[in-house]
Amino acid sequence: MQHGLRHGDYTRYRRYCTARLRRLYKSLKFTHGRGKYNKKAVTESTVTEVRFLHMFLYTSERAWSHAMEKRQLPDGPNARQRIYLIGRLRKAVKWATLFSNLCSSKGDSRTSLEAEAYASYMKGNLLFEQDQNWDTALMHFKSARAVYEELGKYGDLENQVLCRDHVEKLEPSIRYCLHKIGESNLQTSELLQIGEMEGPALDLFKAKLEAVMAEARSQQAASLTEFDWLGHRIPISNAKTRVAILKAQELEKALQGPAVDSLPSEKKLAHFDKIFSAYNEARSWIRSDLASAGNSDGVKDDLNGLDKAVGAVLGQRTIERNQLLVSITKSKLTKHRDEKNEKITKPEELVRLYDLLLQNTADLSDLVSSGRDRKPEEEAFAEECVLKSLAFRAERCFYLARSYSLAGNRAEAYALYFRARSLAENALQKFQTVKGRDQMIVKELQTLYKECRSNICIEHAMGVIEEEKAPENLSKQISNISINGADKKVEKFLLEKLDIYESAVGDPNLKAVPRIEPFPPAFQMIPRNPIVLDLAYSCIDFPSLENRMKKDKKGFISRLWG
Repeated sequence: MQHGLRHGDYTRYRRYCTARLRRLYKSLKFTHGRGKYNKKAVTESTVTEVRFLHMFLYTSERAWSHAMEKRQLPDGPNARQRIYLIGRLRKAVKWATLFSNLCSSKGDSRTSLEAEAYASYMKGNLLFEQDQNWDTALMHFKSARAVYEELGKYGDLENQVLCRDHVEKLEPSIRYCLHKIGESNLQTSELLQIGEMEGPALDLFKAKLEAVMAEARSQQAASLTEFDWLGHRIPISNAKTRVAILKAQELEKALQGPAVDSLPSEKKLAHFDKIFSAYNEARSWIRSDLASAGNSDGVKDDLNGLDKAVGAVLGQRTIERNQLLVSITKSKLTKHRDEKNEKITKPEELVRLYDLLLQNTADLSDLVSSGRDRKPEEEAFAEECVLKSLAFRAERCFYLARSYSLAGNRAEAYALYFRARSLAENALQKFQTVKGRDQMIVKELQTLYKECRSNICIEHAMGVIEEEKAPENLSKQISNISINGADKKVEKFLLEKLDIYESAVGDPNLKAVPRIEPFPPAFQMIPRNPIVLDLAYSCIDFPSLENRMKKDKKGFISRLWG
């Protein structure tokens, strides 16, 4: 699980298996020659230590991961790639069978059982991918499940957990095989619930399920000839657009059923991502049809209307997803730390989310309001968007006030809480005049109104208390001021900030004690006496004094040598 399988990265896992095999070949001196490949026979006498068994296991895993890598191609494997995929699965079955045979003769009973279950699982995967012999595939899957169930009863706790995990991952494949044989009353919705499970063992099952669902959608898409939106019935001519819209509508039903409350938030967000992908695919097909429509005005009008309707539905789902993010963030706001030790959630995050909601609502309202011949349904929907924007503005103002309150700005928080209460009251009054209003938003607004009222009182009280304690706190802070400047955290001293309107003792973000002036004072440079240089001496021509100098008397010999 440390080499890519946890995230479904089969390319990384295949490379890990290849590198591991290379090291095993070299350490066991089981290489196959240089240049020309010389195959070495593998018998029971060859296996002299456990690393030979590792070699066969990693070879099987490499072939299986290569097949799974081909299965994960963006548009699915084509005919040639599918043949290669099945060939790699056959290789995996071959090496897993050899691994099982060697473990039965060289290993203990537990190792032999585990290897047998592994080989059965690989054989079941091959038949599962080939879409044939479902009864034989079912037999292999059940054999592997029986072994893992038995092994899960013994050993340490970690081993029991691993075996139970294998049993849970084999269960969907067994149920699907029963469904194909006809011995199960499994519905399509139940298959979709199984497909939501995670794990490398379920990737083949998910690919098979997606292929089945795509085939079913293509059959149902023939009956989807119109898209109904706010009183408009817009024809859909492209079959690919129908399939994409049908897929999105099926995913929407999963978010509107009775069991949606039991779904975790991460699953809901994943559903929304799939819905966005389906609707964006439909819009891409619509726009490609627009580009090839030519000069046919009637066809262009229908395509533009369909693009507008799909865009409006996409905007609605975006608002719903952002509302889900708001509810998740609100649940984390009251906690100091999350269970996964994540960072603290701040009110500013909710302010950002409500900004997004206001932008989404404005875009959706502009999209619905554009165009002529508006129907009553469109006008009612535009009015609903206006009411939602009022509610979102009140919520945004409330959490903005909360962020100011946490920063210690009482006056700003008091004013914003007052503004949020008036916005909530105005929104409630307008919601009461609308029939079929959203009761959840009304309840949230009523709760918001009460919280604003209580927070106004709290901020007022806290402001009065801080004002009463201000002189005392100021005297305490001033008493801490010293002339000593030994603290290295001081950026500027008070005497250096006389021309700046900034409180030195009232700043709550100031960690260090304010200082007046560094003491003892630092050395200062002072001017010294000027240095006078006599520059005129070298420019004066003095008269010759040789005639006044005393001459030395010299003898005869000195005259000769002079």
